[in-house]
Amino acid sequence: MAEKKFAAIAEGEEIPAFELNVTATRIVAGAIASQDFMPVHHDHAYAVSQGAPDIFMNILTTNGYVARFVTDWAGPEAMVRKIAIRLGVPAVPGQTLRFTGQVSSTHEEAWEGVVELAVRASNDLGDHASGTVVLTLPLG
Repeated sequence: MAEKKFAAIAEGEEIPAFELNVTATRIVAGAIASQDFMPVHHDHAYAVSQGAPDIFMNILTTNGYVARFVTDWAGPEAMVRKIAIRLGVPAVPGQTLRFTGQVSSTHEEAWEGVVELAVRASNDLGDHASGTVVLTLPLG
C-alpha cells in the first residue's frame, strides 16, 4: 500500500472508488464480529417480516468498511480520528456497495495534517451511508 503524503493532498481531490460485493456471509460475519445478534442481520425470514428486503449489514460493519476505504487510500500512516455517517437504504446480499469520497478540507494541527473527507456508500437501492471521516497523517 502506498503511503499518502499530507502535502500532496488537495481539497476537492477524489478518492478512488471501492466496490464491495455484499454477500450474506459478509453481513453475518460482520454482525458476529461486532457482537450484534439482532436477527435482521442473520435471519432472512425475520428481516423480511420487519419490512426489509433481506438480511442487511449493521452500522458497525459499515463503519469498518468506511474505515478500510479511507485508509486504503491514505496509507498505513493514517489515523482515523472520527467517522460520522448516516445510514440510508440497506446493504443486502447481491447488491454491490460502491464507496466514493472527496477531500473536503485539510489543515495542519500541531505536528500532523488533518484531512476531512466526504464519503458515500451506495447500491442499486440508493445511498446506504453518507457522511464525513476525519483522519490525520504525519506532516512531510
